[in-house]
Amino acid sequence: MTVITHNRRRSRLSTLIDQPGGVSVGTALKQARANLAEYETRSREVIEEQVSALAGMKPPSSPDEASAALDQAYARSSAVIDAAGPFEMKDICTAAANLCDLIDAAPEDQAFDWRIVTVHAQALRLLLTLPSEADDARAQVLDSLKDVLKAKVPGAKD
Repeated sequence: MTVITHNRRRSRLSTLIDQPGGVSVGTALKQARANLAEYETRSREVIEEQVSALAGMKPPSSPDEASAALDQAYARSSAVIDAAGPFEMKDICTAAANLCDLIDAAPEDQAFDWRIVTVHAQALRLLLTLPSEADDARAQVLDSLKDVLKAKVPGAKD
């Protein structure tokens, strides 16, 4: 009986993986934070622009304009989440996501209570101006926004 054997060659990738080197996870995270820090100022500018745009939105004057205005408010709120997320601005993200949830849950056959957008814009402005150590004030603002969600959306989660 004849047995045929093949010499298995190691792939280049497996050779590279098995070799020591590279950077540690801690060093990589530190470098990533430093790289990301360069963009934090621009991120805050984007957040402030979007919050100002939300605050400046006027209630739609007709049902035809309502859908487009809600889409615009949703897009601005989503932009806030996108800009705040990488910098762990969890309270800003939570407030903006709350507005998105309210817009998502709005019944199409009823007029949207535009005060919701105004209140969220004011809350976002307040969260941006509060000092980072004002945890109680931040929690109170977010709890109030959750109350709006519970009042406007039946069965909303806590």
